[in-house]
Amino acid sequence: MSKAHVIGLGKSGIAAARLLKREGWEVMLTDRNTSETLLSQQQELAKEQITVKLGYSLELDGVDLPNLIVVSPGVPWDIPVLVKARELGIETIGEMELAWRNLYKLPWVGITGTNGKTTTTALIAAIFQAAGFDAPACGNIGYAACEVALAKKLPDWIIGEMSSYQIESSASLAPHISVWTTFTPDHLARHKTLENYYNIKAKLLRQSQLQVVNGDDAYLSKVGLSQWPDAYWTSVKGKEFLIGKKGFYIEDGWVVEQLQADSQPERIIAASALRMVGAHNQQNLLMSVGVARLAGIEPAAIDKAVREFPGVPHRLEHICTWEGIDFINDSKATNYDAADVGLASVSSPVVLIAGGEAKPGDDTAWLASIQTKAAAVLLIGAAAPAFAQRLQEVGYNNYEIVETMENAVPRGAELAKEHQAAVVLLSPACASFDQFPNFEVRGDRFRQLCLEFVKKG
Repeated sequence: MSKAHVIGLGKSGIAAARLLKREGWEVMLTDRNTSETLLSQQQELAKEQITVKLGYSLELDGVDLPNLIVVSPGVPWDIPVLVKARELGIETIGEMELAWRNLYKLPWVGITGTNGKTTTTALIAAIFQAAGFDAPACGNIGYAACEVALAKKLPDWIIGEMSSYQIESSASLAPHISVWTTFTPDHLARHKTLENYYNIKAKLLRQSQLQVVNGDDAYLSKVGLSQWPDAYWTSVKGKEFLIGKKGFYIEDGWVVEQLQADSQPERIIAASALRMVGAHNQQNLLMSVGVARLAGIEPAAIDKAVREFPGVPHRLEHICTWEGIDFINDSKATNYDAADVGLASVSSPVVLIAGGEAKPGDDTAWLASIQTKAAAVLLIGAAAPAFAQRLQEVGYNNYEIVETMENAVPRGAELAKEHQAAVVLLSPACASFDQFPNFEVRGDRFRQLCLEFVKKG
């Protein structure tokens, strides 16, 4: 029996192990961590004849080598053991690639980009579902891709949010339609250079039949038609800003499609149908409508889905209002660009909660937005001292290091009253791993603290 080794006991790793087991592989699943949760998952999987080793990292120095290694999205592609595996000729793939090999006969939509992926993915899935398709969102959102492959009944379409990590470890993944939302420096600690990061994202689009690209993104518009001559471009700024001769744009308050250079422009839906604030969400709307139209979905179904779309948790999510002050959860803003978009999207003045595990990147625009819009900044987590120093350097002194979310929420409310601020905004510009397992847990804690605060009055 062929042996498969799955690294990482998260949702993706467990789904990959179950899929391989169903296909007749002898499966070993390992995780270098151990905890009560992982121990209970280990016992659960043992009943399915899947061996789980905790507190263990794969070593390839024995004779009993696996025939296949599957990595979860969080596992870096260039760690020594994976480099060695490839040198030894052991096939090494990501969980997304394993799902693709089982589901390649179905049409996929693949959504990638530095920011905007999750909202765009969720909105595309909502539109397809409103049109009557079984079209689950998966990948970085919703189900693990291998969970979809395990379903008793396969869906009509697969709507996958795909990070650079997932694309990097997927050699043959080729969606029917792919979307590129934005491109700014991110994950450079892992991908090393901007060029390498770009090429990983570009691979997804190059392997797709149809491409939808955000023409309002500074970097993507610069590479333009030289790299993407056949793409459907988008622009919220109107037809004259459309790159190339076909795409989707907003004009006179309407989303308009131009499917061919010589075809008549056609109004699809009113741009105001989307309740979410911010120009970036109008961009997300355009890309989502573009995908739906390329899949043949009628405007009526698109309109219905967009009007009912509630938004995405942790991305400018309105939690509650207390004495006229809105508490907004933007925990998904894990880099400077996303946090800058968060600030741009809310009313000012704002009390900003920021900090966590800092990432490399250019903080210039973000700091400028803070100077313009923030009445006060509360700093949490490991990045707090460095952020305090950066704020001082640009001449902004109305900040406090409060260290934890538990301190930030009541202090944020107090300062908002003092400064007559409209909003207390959690938009950290950082990863969460110094204090929380992921940005979702961070956002959930913020929500819980806000609701408890309001309840106490």
